Amino acid sequence: MGWEALRRWGEDATRLEPLTGGVANDVWSVRVDGRLAVGRLGTRSDADLAWETGLLQHLDRAGLTVPVPIPTTDGRQFADGLVVMSYVDGGPPETQDDWRRVAATLRELHRLTRGWPQRPGWRSSTDLLHAETGTKIDLGAMPPEGVARCRAAWARLAGRQTCVVHGNPTNPGNVRVTAGRVALIDWDESHVDVPDLDLVLPGNAAGLDDGALDIAGQASAAWEAAVCWDDEYSARRLAEVRAV
Repeated sequence: MGWEALRRWGEDATRLEPLTGGVANDVWSVRVDGRLAVGRLGTRSDADLAWETGLLQHLDRAGLTVPVPIPTTDGRQFADGLVVMSYVDGGPPETQDDWRRVAATLRELHRLTRGWPQRPGWRSSTDLLHAETGTKIDLGAMPPEGVARCRAAWARLAGRQTCVVHGNPTNPGNVRVTAGRVALIDWDESHVDVPDLDLVLPGNAAGLDDGALDIAGQASAAWEAAVCWDDEYSARRLAEVRAV
C-alpha cells in the first residue's frame, strides 16, 4: 500500500518532507491530527514492528524520552509497514558532558529491559558463536578468517546478562539532546544483547575500565563488520578486530 497507509491515521494526515532515516526505511515528517510527527515506512514484519512499538511504549511509561507510537484511528500501533511516531526535538551531542548524559540514558535503558525477549528474527552477538544468520547478519557471506575473529571477540561477552541495546547510539543523528533531557531515536537496530555494546562512546564517556573498553570495543567492531558486510565501512571495522 505504501504511503497510502497514512490515511489510517485520519483523512487530514499529511506527508510533509523527507528525513534522513538510513537505507532500510523511507522516513518523512508528517502532520497527524494537527501535530508534527514522523512516519517511517519499511518492510519489517508485523511481529518485528510489534516488538519495537511495544518497547517504545514501555520506555515512555518508564520515563525515558523516545519517539512514542501514535495509533491509527482504529487503535493500531502500525499499519501496512508504516509506523507514525511523535516528533522529538533537540540537537546532537556536542560536548563530553553531553556524551556522559547519553551514557547515563543508555544505562537506564539497559536497567529497564533486563530479561526482555529478543526481537523476532534477531540474534545476539553471543548467539552468533553458534548460529550463522540473524536478520541482517549472514556469517556465511564473510571470509572464514573474519568470522573466526568476530566470534573470538564475541566469546569474551559470553555468560553476561542481556537487555535491550539501542544498537547505534554513536551516530549523533540518533540522539537528541536538550538542556533538560537526552532522547534516543531511530530504534531500527535495537535488539537484545550485552549492554556494553552500547557503551563504546566518544571519549569513553561511559567510563569503562581499560579491560571492559577493550572487550566492548572489539565486540562492537565485530558486530558492525558482520551486520553490514560487505562494504567499505564493514571492511574497515573488521580490520579493527584483532586476529585470533
